[in-house]
Amino acid sequence: MAILKSQFTLRLNLSDHAKIKKIAEEENRSITNMIETLVKKEIKRYEDENGEIELTDEDLSSL
Repeated sequence: MAILKSQFTLRLNLSDHAKIKKIAEEENRSITNMIETLVKKEIKRYEDENGEIELTDEDLSSL
């Protein structure tokens, strides 16, 4: 089964970009995969503190 992903532009300051690149290299990941991993960790942290974020079909169709 194919995994659907959204694509968007992300602008980072040079320092943050360089740091993420270093972390990604240390973990043998692409920068894109590293950013995706960091976002997932933050979502999990947020949901652990605040409860699961409920999404509707409308939320998903607006992407």
